[in-house]
Amino acid sequence: MRKFAIALLALFAVTAPAAAGWQDRATPFDRDRLSHLDQSRDKGLAALARGPVSGDAAAIRAVVEAKGGPAANITGTWRCRTMKLGGVTSIIYTWFNCRIEDRGGVLSFRKINGSQRITGTLYPHQAGGYVLLGAWTVNNEPAQPYSGNTPGAGSQTTANDAVGYLTAIGPNHLRIEFPEPVQESDFDVMELRR
Repeated sequence: MRKFAIALLALFAVTAPAAAGWQDRATPFDRDRLSHLDQSRDKGLAALARGPVSGDAAAIRAVVEAKGGPAANITGTWRCRTMKLGGVTSIIYTWFNCRIEDRGGVLSFRKINGSQRITGTLYPHQAGGYVLLGAWTVNNEPAQPYSGNTPGAGSQTTANDAVGYLTAIGPNHLRIEFPEPVQESDFDVMELRR
């Protein structure tokens, strides 16, 4: 009986994070940022319209303005590129590689290469998409965890924390929107294709 209780406790410890919703893990600051997704997107599009733009503004607009819907069958390798709207200039970066993996019922997201990388966890959202709670790193820095409710020293967030909303915008075509980024821009979006 004791072995069964220990096994049950171990199983709960492994599955508890997967069962927890993104709201339980996200900081109040990040929950608030996500609640302003539409306003942040509009602000980014206004900045894109004002310019200047480095790259194809029409490609950026097509991804940002696409209607997002439920995302299914998302595990695997993707080509991905980041678009930053507002700040000094709106910019579209080149394609890199991203990967979504199912790790025992927990979906992990990773931008594998490029100078700005992100690693995080995808949590199901009631609208059919996924909330990404992750952290940015630069170049070959080791991956950092999302700080969650422990950003430290009275800060609402760390500069590396990222909150995003992943939706499908077509067959084998996803988008992760990052509202109110802490650094560099007004609105970021990552396009994923395979």
